This record gives sequence, C-alpha cells and structure tokens, in this order.
Amino acid sequence: MSTRALFREDAYLTHCEATVTAIDEQGIHLDQTVFYPLGGGQAGDAGRLALADGTVLAIADTRKAKFEGATPDDAVHAPAPGQDEALAKLKVGDKVGAQIDWERRYRHMRLHTASHLICAVLPFAVDGCSITSEYARLDLATVEPIERYTVEAKLNQLIGGSHAVSTEWITDDEMAARPELVRTMSVKPPMGLGRVRLLRIENVDLQPCGGTHVRNTDEIGGLRIARLEKKSARTRRLVLELA
Repeated sequence: MSTRALFREDAYLTHCEATVTAIDEQGIHLDQTVFYPLGGGQAGDAGRLALADGTVLAIADTRKAKFEGATPDDAVHAPAPGQDEALAKLKVGDKVGAQIDWERRYRHMRLHTASHLICAVLPFAVDGCSITSEYARLDLATVEPIERYTVEAKLNQLIGGSHAVSTEWITDDEMAARPELVRTMSVKPPMGLGRVRLLRIENVDLQPCGGTHVRNTDEIGGLRIARLEKKSARTRRLVLELA
C-alpha cells in the first residue's frame, strides 16, 4: 500500500494517473500521487480524483497514512463532504486521474519558500510554523526585538535576487553529523529511511525540508509581514502574506 510521492520529484506536477490501493476510514490510498500530505507545517493538498466513467470525486485534504510500516510518503486522500455517491463507485484496483488545486498549491510553494528566507534573515530557531494558502506563520525562539520593516525589506531584496531553489539528498549519517542544518525545534528531519532531503536556496540557505517550493525566489513575488507579535517571553511570532 506504499505511495510514490511524485511531488518530491517535481513540485510543479499538477496531475497523474494512479491506481487505488485501499479505501478505508482514513480515506483513499493510491499507488502514486501528486497530492502533498499535511506535514512539516505545510497544509495538505486539495483537488479531485477523476473516475473512469467521468465521475469527479472532490478531495478536501491530504494526510499522512497511518498503518504499520507506513513511511512519510504514504498519503491518504480525504474526500470532501457530500461525496458519498462518487465514493460508492470507487473500488480497489480502479484507475483514477488525480489532480491538485494548483492555485492553492502554488501559494503554498511561494509561502513555504519565503519561510526559508526568514531563516536566512533572522538566525533564530523556529519553534513552530504553519504554511497555508493565506499566510506563513513562524514562531521564532528569541528575546531580541525584531524590526518589522527592516526584515520585510531584506526579504524582498532576497526575493528580487532571483536565487535558484533546488533539492538534494544526504544520508542519515551525514545528517547526524551536521546538526547545525536543522533550524526547527518542532519539526525534525525524517531519519531512519536512509536519506534526508535538503532544500538549498543558492547563496542563501540550506536546511532539511520535505515540503514543496518554487524553483526561484523571484516566483514568490511581493511579500509583506502582516503581523509581528510577542507570543511568549522567549518567542516572537511572525506572519507573512503575499502582497
């Protein structure tokens, strides 16, 4: 019941053909998918599955599957409310066309990449984050004051610098030997699978991340800090929005 995570190979894939491997209380399992499951702070994808007879089954969310032996790539597609009739037509072994809500995903990609730029501008550990289609929220572990407009200007300067964004892989052992690459306190890189995926923003940032990102920082477009507040005595909360 293992899923091939096509989005890890190409975040710009919007659709794929897939085979239904299971249907259970969690949702619909496929042999491969372009849908990103909730994880690492990034929201799961929504979209649709097209059945062979033309029926369209709306997918409201994607989560990591829970079963013995499941890996971080194993995804489950949760039908939207009111899909009982379409779901009743679906069975294990069926071929479907899986298509994500691209506009929503692309906003995730832009905002997730922008959150990595925050790590370059503000060198503090991240103690919680949330990437949605509306905003990116980061909680930074620091007691130091953050000057909102200075940070915003630096972010937009990096965006305009057209830095290439790419992924690479290192072994678990290499990851263990380089703990300084880990910037988040709340999300640890998935160890134990033999290798760890890194996101590199050319001349800006390098850290483990399994999310989806744009290919170049200029794709992020205009960015603004919508909110900056003191969350606790040792944490500052920063919320980014696309301008």
